[in-house]
Amino acid sequence: MTVKTIAITALLGSACAAQAGGIDRSGQSILALFESGRYAEFSLGSVSPDTSGTAVAGLGGFGSGDMTSSFLQLGAAYKADINDRLSYAIIYDQPFGADVDYPTGTGYFAGGSMAELDAHAITGLMRYKFENNFSVHGGIRVQSIEATAAVPFIPGGYNVNGDRDIGVGYVIGGAYERPDIALRVALTYNSGIKHDVATSEVSGLGSNASNTRIETPQSVNLDFQTGIAQDTLLFGGIRWAEWSEFDITPADYNTITGGSLVSYDNDVFSYSLGVGRRLNDNWSVSASVGYEKSNGGFASNLGPTDGAKSLALAAIYTKDNMKITTGIRYINIGDAQTAITGFAPASNFQDNHAVAIGVKVGYTF
Repeated sequence: MTVKTIAITALLGSACAAQAGGIDRSGQSILALFESGRYAEFSLGSVSPDTSGTAVAGLGGFGSGDMTSSFLQLGAAYKADINDRLSYAIIYDQPFGADVDYPTGTGYFAGGSMAELDAHAITGLMRYKFENNFSVHGGIRVQSIEATAAVPFIPGGYNVNGDRDIGVGYVIGGAYERPDIALRVALTYNSGIKHDVATSEVSGLGSNASNTRIETPQSVNLDFQTGIAQDTLLFGGIRWAEWSEFDITPADYNTITGGSLVSYDNDVFSYSLGVGRRLNDNWSVSASVGYEKSNGGFASNLGPTDGAKSLALAAIYTKDNMKITTGIRYINIGDAQTAITGFAPASNFQDNHAVAIGVKVGYTF
C-alpha cells in the first residue's frame, strides 16, 4: 500500500479552484507536512476559464464575451524532521485571487469592467507525533494581498487601486494515522487574516485616499485517505470557508452605491472524493470528483458564478527519490444571475467551464 497515488489531489485543488467559493484558489493545503523524511516540492498550474453571460432584454440583451482571464498558479513546500516526533514545513501558495476583464465593444452593460486580486502566503508549520498515532500541528501564516478594479457602468465611472498589504494569521490542527492501512485523517483550522489596504479611488466624487479593511475568511479543511484494497487508495476532503463574512467596501464606492464592491451571502462547503491505484513500481493513477453547492440568489458582476462540479485525472511517475505528478481537471461552473440598480436580474451566466492542467515535482532526500 502506498500513499503516492494522492499526490495530484492538492496540486489540482490549488491549480484550478479559481471558480470555487468566493475567490478561493489554493485550498490552503498543508499535506506536504505529512511527507516522509526530508522533502521538497514545486507545483505549477495553468487555468483557462471560459465565463460569459447575456444581459436581460431591458439592458439590450447583449452578450458579455469571455470575462475571465487565464492565469498561472504556483506552489512550493519544504519539509524536514527535527527528530522522531517533531517535524516542520514551510509552504508557499497563492490562496486567493481574481482575474476579471470584461471585453469592450460588446454592448454589454458591464463592458470594460475589470478586477484583479493577488495574494501570496508563506506558512511555517510544526508537527508533533504522539505514541498513539495521533499528532498535532500548527504555525503562522504571513499573507500579502493587493487589488484593483474598474466599474465604468456606475454613473461617473469608478476606479480603485489597493496597495499591497501584509497580514498575519495562524494555523492549528490534528491528525490520526495508521500506516499499515494507509489511513490518515487530518483536520486543520486556518484563521482569518486582516488587512488594512491603502486605497486610492477615482469616481464622480473626485479622488479619495483612505484605508479599506479586508479580512480573508477563516476556514476548516478535513483531509482523509485510506487503503481499500492492495495498492488502492480512497481519498478526499471537505473544506468550509466563511465567505459570508468577506467584504470589500471602499469608502467612495459605498457612498455612491450604498453597498459593497465585493461580498458574498453564503459560506461555502467544497467536497472532493477520489480513488488512486498503484500500477507498478513507477506508475500510479488517480481520478477524483469535486462538488460545490449552488446557493442561489444574485452573484456579483465581478464574480458571476455559483457552485461547481469537477472531474480530475492524474498520473504519478516515481523514480528513486523523485516523484512527478501531472493531471488535468475539468470544471463545470455553476449558473448564476447578476443584478444592478433597477434590474434584478440584470444578466444570466450559463453553461460555463474551466480547464486546469498542472504538474508537481517532489523530491525526497
